[in-house]
Amino acid sequence: MADAEKDLHGGHRKRVRHRFLNSGFDQFEDHQILEMLLFYALPRMDTNELAHRLINHFGSLSGVFDASVEELTSVKGVAENTAVLLKMIPPLARVYLTDKQQSHPVFDSPKKIGEYLVDRFVGRTNETVLLLCMDSSLRLLSCELIAEGNNTSAHVDMKKVVERAIRRNASCVILAHNHPRGLALPSNEDILLTREAKRTLSALEITLLDHVIVADGLWFSIAQKYPEL
Repeated sequence: MADAEKDLHGGHRKRVRHRFLNSGFDQFEDHQILEMLLFYALPRMDTNELAHRLINHFGSLSGVFDASVEELTSVKGVAENTAVLLKMIPPLARVYLTDKQQSHPVFDSPKKIGEYLVDRFVGRTNETVLLLCMDSSLRLLSCELIAEGNNTSAHVDMKKVVERAIRRNASCVILAHNHPRGLALPSNEDILLTREAKRTLSALEITLLDHVIVADGLWFSIAQKYPEL
């Protein structure tokens, strides 16, 4: 009986892998994607039931990936090794997308800036602030994390912004941050930060080109909406 179950189990995994290799995840349901991923953390367990349990508990596939290790291990059947594998997925996706764009893009349109930044915030569940430094041709010199807070706010140290911009010999910079649990719209604090950054950098002959807000795969350009700032 045990051998028969083992053969059935192995045959199912083989079919799932074959299906993935033939067509990727396009025809998979969310629980089937998670089931296959769990193969590699739980080699001798039927992962279909656990995949359903995780998605039911966290509400979606992205909810599973965004959960903390502590939250994941609170679900029956999820050990620390499994939780770590799941937590690797969003940052791995972000590193992959960053690596694909390692050439120095020229940010000569808001659309290029917004699309680039959406990828930079993939999988980030805390509010995170990035600084993009560019030369006089608007060619990207660096994209650096300068602050990380909780899921609702992050403090920006203007001294750090200035130091990074000078270190990169930037002619202009872009500030960007995400709203993990909000909309891609600026708050009053975001507007005030934009004014402060523009004033501080202008004194050093560095242009603040934009301040971009990212949320749920969307982006908002403060420079486009409020050119008078």
